[in-house]
Amino acid sequence: MKNFIQLAIGTLLLCSSLPLQAQVGPVNVNNGIIDGPFMRTTIPTKAIVPYDYNREADIVWSKRVWRSIDLRQKMNLGLYYPLDSYDSEGNWIRHNTHWSLWTVIKTEILAGNITVYSPYNPVAYTFTDGDQFKYPILPKEGGNYDSDAVYRENLSYYLYMFGEESDIPYKDMYGYDSLNEKGELVYPPREMIPYTSKDIVSYKLKEDWFFNKETSVMDVRIIGIAPEIYIRDAGGTVTGKKELFWLYFPECRYAFNNYLAYNPKNDAQWMSYDDLFWKRRFASTIVKQSNVYDRGIETYRSGVDALQEAAQITAQIRKIEHDVWSF
Repeated sequence: MKNFIQLAIGTLLLCSSLPLQAQVGPVNVNNGIIDGPFMRTTIPTKAIVPYDYNREADIVWSKRVWRSIDLRQKMNLGLYYPLDSYDSEGNWIRHNTHWSLWTVIKTEILAGNITVYSPYNPVAYTFTDGDQFKYPILPKEGGNYDSDAVYRENLSYYLYMFGEESDIPYKDMYGYDSLNEKGELVYPPREMIPYTSKDIVSYKLKEDWFFNKETSVMDVRIIGIAPEIYIRDAGGTVTGKKELFWLYFPECRYAFNNYLAYNPKNDAQWMSYDDLFWKRRFASTIVKQSNVYDRGIETYRSGVDALQEAAQITAQIRKIEHDVWSF
């Protein structure tokens, strides 16, 4: 009886310690039953570790780079799995113990805790400057995904893939083409298929490397993150990749901080997704660096040459730090 009371109190404290607006992934406590020898309370309730303050005058060198986290690489499988899905009734099926990064991102977007930024200018689609966070997709004041129909429709273009438009209008009860109030033909709506974890092939990171003379530390800050999917032609052949949307990473940290990321080596030492990015526990390749032409590596290198160019940029960053400590 004593153990049961302690269990009930512990469960109550776990629930009461979470902020009212917090969204957390699966925990191993359900209806007073602990699924394991201990309650996982550290990740769902821990506070975020703030970044160190940096003065502009103290930054003597910096370099902006863009990276691609390929989810096919073994080290990145924890970001890709487990997969989510939808059943025949449209219910979102998610894993019981931990979620993929896409599941976490989508959950937080629908909860209104993360702002989605369009990857292109909504007026002129040819301008792909979404990584500057210029075009937020926002609900009206006091609205959310459930209550604001306009916001829900705008957001659907970034969370769903759309089928082809039908050229066959609806038929009325007499077999004639249906017309709306303006006398226009009424066509069936396009099929909307939600993106799931298996559709996300990579994540693009925008980050700054810098050296602080006051602390004598070479550090890095992730500025933005964007999920990417394949672009396919009419025959289904992959022709490239595209960014679904951009997220401001410092804002994402408050969400990522409370979700468990799988640790393949030790089930007792699962970290949060914020910890995973903080500790650089992912494999990536540089696809662009700040340059006078503002061009990516793929525009002047391909294949193995592109990988060698990315490795050379990485070596240059390391050389900067090495040279600082060379006397």
